Amino acid sequence: MIRSVIAGCGSYLPERCVPNTALAAEFGIETSDEWITERTGIRQRYIAAPGESASSMGAAAARQALERAGIEASQVDAIIVATATPDSAFPATAVRVQQQLGITRGFAFDIAAACTGFVYALGVADALMKTGQARCALVIGTEVFSRIVDWTDRGTCVLFGDGAGAVVLTAEQGTDRGILSTHLHSDGRHGDILLVDGGAGSTGGTGLLRMAGKEVFRHAVSKLAAVVDEALAANGLGHADLRWLVPHQANLRIIEAMGKKLNLPRERVVVTVDRHANTSAASIPLALAEAAGRGLIERGDLMALEAIGGGLTWGAALVRF
Repeated sequence: MIRSVIAGCGSYLPERCVPNTALAAEFGIETSDEWITERTGIRQRYIAAPGESASSMGAAAARQALERAGIEASQVDAIIVATATPDSAFPATAVRVQQQLGITRGFAFDIAAACTGFVYALGVADALMKTGQARCALVIGTEVFSRIVDWTDRGTCVLFGDGAGAVVLTAEQGTDRGILSTHLHSDGRHGDILLVDGGAGSTGGTGLLRMAGKEVFRHAVSKLAAVVDEALAANGLGHADLRWLVPHQANLRIIEAMGKKLNLPRERVVVTVDRHANTSAASIPLALAEAAGRGLIERGDLMALEAIGGGLTWGAALVRF
């Protein structure tokens, strides 16, 4: 059996860091550090510079992932970018990343599944590798949400940040490591509780993000718990087999609730939402790159990646690192 193994992880965060205490001064938002932290766990976020885009940040994260994997860009067969803030309607942000990395072979395309995008992209990449269409793939989540939030709406604008994360997948045989399975879902009946009300691109656009926060929260924990249990059951595993939870970093309350449902101690749940805020499709690979870079997640550790986002979309991936 061919397995898609994570050979390297990378990340990129913009230089500009905006703590909660600076939001009022910089953006004129009537809020406080206490109000944001108590409701979300977020203390700061990173904001892209005017010249930065989803492709430039995604390429930076990809370079780091390739370097850590010890793999040359010329070996990459496929690039899949998950983003809700593409550079433009077309061409795909993935081909912009391909160009910036100097890759002239293989194929590249985007996936739009909002905050669940990285999990969707992992599932697609895994399927392509198992069918022999790629031997080495870059899977990237990259977002510039600062360009599509409504900075007059404190209920949403304080939640999001910019950044990118990437993993290098290699096809390997005879190993118990890699992606064990992915489980993807959507329900379009709830599409209007989290959406962008028009076109949007990380280099400019007209649409702004709108969210019914309480409704999204109501769906989050139950759907995420169910899909992680689905992934474990599909592999004949249980909660006790999990070493790590690497969740979408949307809200600390949701993350803590998921940890409790999986009977995982706090130190086995990767949390970056306090420093990165919600970076949508970039949040899981950013969290994974940080945890792996610090040596927390070790070779052979079983981890669950899970996310929920606009669509509604949700999903989970079970991975042995």
